[in-house]
Amino acid sequence: MLSDIEISRAAAIRPIQDIAERAGIPADAIEPYGHHKAKIVTDRLNPDHAAGKLILVTAINPTPAGEGKTTTSVGLADALSRIGKRTVLCLREPSLGPCFGTKGGAAGGGYAQVVPMEDINLHFTGDFHAITSAHNLLAAMIDNHIYWGNALEIDVRRVVWPRVLDMNDRALRDIAQSLGGAANGFPRQSGFEITVASEVMAILCLTDGLEDLEARLSRIVVGYTRERRAVTARDLKADGAMAVLLAQAIKPNLVQTLEGTPALVHGGPFANIAHGCNSVIATRNGLRLADYVVTEAGFGADLGAEKFFDIKCRQSGLRPDAVVIVATVRALKMNGGVAKSDLARPDVEAVRRGAINLVRHIENVRQFGVPAVVAINRFHSDGDEELAAVSAIAEAHGTEAIICTHWSDGGAGAEQLARRVVEVADAPSQFAPLYGDAMPLFEKINTVATRIYRAETAAASPEVHAQLARWEEAGYGHLPVCIAKTQYSFSTDPALLGAPTGHIVSVRDVRLAAGAGFVVAICGEIRTMPGLPRVPAAESIRVDTDGRIQGLF
Repeated sequence: MLSDIEISRAAAIRPIQDIAERAGIPADAIEPYGHHKAKIVTDRLNPDHAAGKLILVTAINPTPAGEGKTTTSVGLADALSRIGKRTVLCLREPSLGPCFGTKGGAAGGGYAQVVPMEDINLHFTGDFHAITSAHNLLAAMIDNHIYWGNALEIDVRRVVWPRVLDMNDRALRDIAQSLGGAANGFPRQSGFEITVASEVMAILCLTDGLEDLEARLSRIVVGYTRERRAVTARDLKADGAMAVLLAQAIKPNLVQTLEGTPALVHGGPFANIAHGCNSVIATRNGLRLADYVVTEAGFGADLGAEKFFDIKCRQSGLRPDAVVIVATVRALKMNGGVAKSDLARPDVEAVRRGAINLVRHIENVRQFGVPAVVAINRFHSDGDEELAAVSAIAEAHGTEAIICTHWSDGGAGAEQLARRVVEVADAPSQFAPLYGDAMPLFEKINTVATRIYRAETAAASPEVHAQLARWEEAGYGHLPVCIAKTQYSFSTDPALLGAPTGHIVSVRDVRLAAGAGFVVAICGEIRTMPGLPRVPAAESIRVDTDGRIQGLF
């Protein structure tokens, strides 16, 4: 059996100009980065058809057994193309952290991939480097301002803008900086986050153009004075230079699937510590170009899909037409109590026990008024009785489960799913966010905790409540909330699988992302700078004597 990278290398990748032509993108609207990827100049697009249908691909909670959300997104897009629908795929860009850590790349798998796989998973077109540079420029300008007299009277104890790096590095979570004497500035405690958690990343993914980008950057709150007056990037005169660093990164990236379906891969916030969706610019322009746009949101529907609905759609005015919830028999068996080493053994009862996780996600998506279809991403070890059990459970809860083999068969293995998605998407939907803008900030957090996570309540310290009250008084109370918590469970305990109820969602900290336009609630033990595992993938990645990358998956 060929590996993902071997399948990718064996593919006949078309020139990017051909993919642009297939998507209806004029030649003067692409800026090629080599032969197989390009930036899109969106103001040169002039499509002459109505906006397409928007399909969101989400999933059950992830497990080590795998779900294949991105693979299913690619397979569905190829399948829609195969049945004659003009389709564009809109995905996030992978982060280097998971590529060299545990999760691996994010370009799909098997015969449902976006290519060139190595480029996409590594430096791609440099967007993440630009975001890292813009973020850290602002951090440098904060310390420089303090060094040269601190005219804004920033309280060094209340600087809230860390630095970022696109790599898992737990040693940088908490640091002491500016040591070594007066020439190096004023010592203070700070830290690093991973680039995908940066507010600059969120801004890039939520903006609608350069003018809005600079305006959002200007609103970033970097710290406070002793009187708790907010200090912004505009106060530091950093917003213009930051926008310059992002002027190329704001342009969506065009690549292709193995079957030649156009793909806009742009932006990459994680869904467990950020809002988990690709850029609004890419999605909107996909809808201008295609009859159907397939996009995905990170991790399970409790994180990515909720944030897609409550943050991305709320801010952009996008309205999803259908949702695909990806599940695997293996992952449901893990939720049913089966150890990873025993997943190949048939166990219908474990599937039925674990399907409570799938049912919870079906119910949650339904709360937003969007119709859902279940895609069973089939593994070779799946038994017919196990597959039938998943289908029966989905049907009993008002939706249809369709078996898909896109990993091994490409778009042909998802044609049944594509036809069903077209039927569902063409029917009217009643989409609405989970909560209104006027609801107080902590009530928004509690609404997500109780209605999506099925917690008894959200809990926070008096200090957290006081901070939320100050932000409401300052005019930020209308913002949506972005919950940062473990992706492995509906609770804040990653070991609590299935569909727990009655737990407490402990809010450890809150952060204002005024430029991005949301308030982040840090819950449980989640970290915004991950660490590498005991045996990181980086140990097996190398370049062979022919100059080819080995070990990247």
